[in-house]
Parts: sequence; structure tokens; C-alpha cells
Amino acid sequence: MDIDQANPILTAKIVGSYVRQHKVSPEQLPQIITSVNQALNQLGQPVQPEEVLTPAVSVRRSVSQEYVICLDCGYRGKTLRRHITTRHGLSRDEYLNRWGLRSDHPLTAPAYSERRSILAKELGLGQKARAVPAVSPRTIPASAAGGKSETTTTRRRQSRSASKLADVANEVAIPTLMKQRRSRSKRSSAGA
Repeated sequence: MDIDQANPILTAKIVGSYVRQHKVSPEQLPQIITSVNQALNQLGQPVQPEEVLTPAVSVRRSVSQEYVICLDCGYRGKTLRRHITTRHGLSRDEYLNRWGLRSDHPLTAPAYSERRSILAKELGLGQKARAVPAVSPRTIPASAAGGKSETTTTRRRQSRSASKLADVANEVAIPTLMKQRRSRSKRSSAGA
């Protein structure tokens, strides 16, 4: 048997035995043939030891308050997620597994995360929308109201029920005010 190339008859026998025992789609057959042929070609060759990875910096020094450092190349930045994806072609989980890091190992600088958190809280992100009152009173200046200061209600964006409640409140308030004015006028005329 030639050392440089595996015997095609031997490859065919192995693949044939495998196909008899397993269900294989026609699209998978070329991949199986290639992998068996490569395995046969590697027989008798010395096993190459796996490459031992050495980080650019120690894991302990890779996370600082203001930045994080990539263990592959030593890149220093506020976040590493985009860097490891574009530069090294790794997902977050693949990067963590490659270096034996825990799943909670930060890929973002703690100070940067804190600033983003504060900004989000100031903007009110992540909170439920607060209820806005249906009627908002507003005071008209004395000069615009003909010398008297009045409070009026804006009826923009009022629901029908809020509008009806405001109408009922006005109907109750007007007679009460009229009675108060009558009683004051009666007192002033009685005193005169």
C-alpha cells in the first residue's frame, strides 16, 4: 500500500460497510468518503501534538476597570465581543471555551458597563410607561383672562369617560359657585 495515498478499494469497502448499517442521505455520502480517505491517509504518520495556547496577558490582568484585553492578540478596548468575532472568527462561547474561562467572565470593561447602566436608568429604559393624567389644569394669566385668573382644563387626548367626568364636575361646580356668590351678595346687601 502506498503511504502517500490510501487504497480506493479499501475506502470503498469501509464506506460500504458503514452505509449498510446506517441510514445516510445521498448528500452526506461524499463527506463520508472524504473523511474516511483522510483518516486512512493519516495512518502510520506521527501524531502532531495539539498547539498549546499561551495568552497575550494573564487572565487576571485581562480585565481592568477601564478596559479589557483580548487573550489571543493583546487588543485593548472597552468591549471584546465585536473584536473576537471579526478578528478571530469566534463567538463569545467559543472564546471562553478556548481559554478555559468561566461563563461569567466579562468581555466588557466594568466602568463602561456602569456608565451605560446609569445612562439607561436616566433615560428610563427598562421601566414600564407611567400613566399620564387625562386632564391637565393650566392657569391663564390675569392679563389674558380679562383681569381675572381662571383655571381651565385642556381636553386634548381625553378619553370619553374622562371627558364625561369633567363635564359632571363642571355641572356640580357651577351651581355651587353661584350659590356662594348669592350668599355673599345677600350678606353685603344685608350689612348695608
